[in-house]
Amino acid sequence: MPASASNAPRSAGRILVVLAVIIALAAAGWYWREQSAAPPAKKGPGAIPVVSAAVATADVPVRLAANGTVSALQSVEVRAQISATIRAVHVKEGQFVKRGERLFTLDTRTEEANLGKAAAQVAKSRADLANAERNLKRQRELFAQKFISQTALDAVQNQVDSLRAQVAADLAVVEAGRVARGYGEIVAPIAGRIGAVNVYPGSLAQPSGTPLVSITQIDPINVSFTLPERELPQLQQSMAQGAVAVAARLDADSPATRNGKLVFIDNAVDSGSGTIRLKAQFDNPDSRLWPGMFVTVSLSPRTLTNVLTVPVQAVQTGPERKFLYVIDAENKVGIAPVRVLLVQDGRAVIEGPDAGTRVVVEGAQNLRPGSTVAEARPDDPKAPSGAGKGKQKPS
Repeated sequence: MPASASNAPRSAGRILVVLAVIIALAAAGWYWREQSAAPPAKKGPGAIPVVSAAVATADVPVRLAANGTVSALQSVEVRAQISATIRAVHVKEGQFVKRGERLFTLDTRTEEANLGKAAAQVAKSRADLANAERNLKRQRELFAQKFISQTALDAVQNQVDSLRAQVAADLAVVEAGRVARGYGEIVAPIAGRIGAVNVYPGSLAQPSGTPLVSITQIDPINVSFTLPERELPQLQQSMAQGAVAVAARLDADSPATRNGKLVFIDNAVDSGSGTIRLKAQFDNPDSRLWPGMFVTVSLSPRTLTNVLTVPVQAVQTGPERKFLYVIDAENKVGIAPVRVLLVQDGRAVIEGPDAGTRVVVEGAQNLRPGSTVAEARPDDPKAPSGAGKGKQKPS
């Protein structure tokens, strides 16, 4: 075999061995670097983004709210006061009437006949009285001439007195007849809205029968509601000082309200529910308030002056107390216990930190005493959103 042919395989083998050694060394070097590389240093804790607000002072009107029921100021059932046939009906169902407006006309021919009879009796009694008075005059002349005794004169005088009383009684009967005849025209005792008409021309109306119609006053109108008995002293004091404004909302989804005033506080507390019954009066020219309707009423009988307030989200609830996360000058947080006096319109009236103290409003779920915080920018993707509303436990 030639020498060149035998050397060629040996050269190729050496090349492959060299390449394998190079690859092995490279792999070993990579593995050594990976194993000997030091772990990256842990970053220290950064500032936690939060939204803060300052404790403020303000005058806060205490608004009381309750569910109320609309009730008519007054409602009247109209009945006949004599038994008679309905001659005419002058109103329609659902009509609004004024006080004194004619409603029904009854058949009063019997009453008119009785009135005529009573008037005739008055005339007869007056004629008898006039005759008795003339006779008394003659008897006095005879008594003066001593032709009759005192007893005879007294008898004539007694007759005259009796006839005078009879005339007075007959006049009273006439007046009663006029009153009965007047019952034939039934008029509205109050202004309001007519209900269902229960009679028609030809129907018999009786005092003890079904009411002819009912009238309900719509304007003004009342709203009845209840409040806890603890509010009674302040309500009484406010009413003594002047009118207490009351607002009524017809629809919970609508901001539209009606303004009225408190007009009635019941004379006793309901011992079963611990509430006091009240009434407010509202003008109702458009009849939007209707008897039996449910509304939401609110009133402010008192105002808390110069009190401390914070956003209600800032108040946290621990296992034993309520507290705030307060921020010091070095942007570190601490815990300040508070007493919540009132929660209203997204603000909490508190007793605790001084006015001007910065407190955490949002982002409190990640905080512990001593945490460092930073005010979150509105465009910061890490800014808290709706945080701090749940219960937090201080550590």
